Amino acid sequence: MLRRPPISALLAALVLLALLLWLALGDVQRFQQQAPTAEAPPAETLPRVEYRHSSAVAYQPQRVVQGQLMAFREVELRTRHAGRVVELPVTQGSTVETGSPLLALSRDALEAQLQRAEDRLELARAELTGADSLRQRNLISQPELLGLQSSVSVAAAELAELRQALEETRPAAPFDGVVDRLHVALGEVLQVGDPYASLVDDRRLKASAWVAQRDAPDLAPGLPVEARLLDGSRLDGELTHVASRADESTRSFYIEAEFDNAERRRLAGASATLAITLPEREVHHFSPALLELDDEGRLRVKHLDEEDRVVSTPISLVAADATQARVAGLPETIRLITLGSGFVAPGEEVIAVPAPNESDNGTLDEDAANAITDEAITDEDGTISERAEQETP
Repeated sequence: MLRRPPISALLAALVLLALLLWLALGDVQRFQQQAPTAEAPPAETLPRVEYRHSSAVAYQPQRVVQGQLMAFREVELRTRHAGRVVELPVTQGSTVETGSPLLALSRDALEAQLQRAEDRLELARAELTGADSLRQRNLISQPELLGLQSSVSVAAAELAELRQALEETRPAAPFDGVVDRLHVALGEVLQVGDPYASLVDDRRLKASAWVAQRDAPDLAPGLPVEARLLDGSRLDGELTHVASRADESTRSFYIEAEFDNAERRRLAGASATLAITLPEREVHHFSPALLELDDEGRLRVKHLDEEDRVVSTPISLVAADATQARVAGLPETIRLITLGSGFVAPGEEVIAVPAPNESDNGTLDEDAANAITDEAITDEDGTISERAEQETP
């Protein structure tokens, strides 16, 4: 009987046969006289973007900072003459007018010293008068005459000092206000420089605050300011001072504002929120997601020109929050790219498609106003575009 070849030999023969057939067919294909027909490249399509019309609107920007209210004028009064308190014509909390006496100190020997100084001055003047007559007849020398003139000056200065000391034993209010604190009691002895009262003028209030250096260039004295207090009440005033130099440690600028307080409400020393109203500006407002940064770090916005080409315009940010950015620097009316701006470059021609929720007159439908979407959509050419937020212009 004939022996059947082993299975491994049969498998090797089959593999060899298949290899010979593949080599033969590949060689024939290689030597074909006509090249295979090449497939036509796909036609190049323009990128698609979605847009909506945006028109500039009037906007009154504000700068809001935290501040502190102070009395318009406040001073701690100190004695300029030593003495015992013999009278207290005012009490703590009294309302006084300019020139009203606040305190009376003992005068001791001041009145007698003042009389003596007056007599010395009168004597010196009489001696000088006689010396002038003698000098005209050359009976005294010029230095002797000058010595008598000096004696008159010394006597006059001593008299002026004593009169001033006498007045300072009866100190008066330097301005209209309220005696907020009284630090002395009747009979107490005061030394020069001791405080005796605090005088506060709170018919007007002054607010102080610090603003960031990026906000300071827009501020100027005369701008209206509203102070919002913790109890919900408000005061109207105006900005009176903006520092010309920033603080070295914080790089912020010091500002002051003034407010009327005719009712003398006890607000001095309290905190307040200051809302500074800036001049009105024309702005566009849209989602902050549409803002871009160029290579120089400036904010830009992409929109379309009349030939459906992409335009990138630098803008200045007037105000912004989590849902809206208000910007200036754009034309009055633009076609704002709301979808696909990240896939097109300035100057590139595009296929402009109106936003689906924008009507023919360029406004958004009421149901779509202020709607925010953050999903991705697929264009007809298969590219993925990022959908930006849609909102009422």
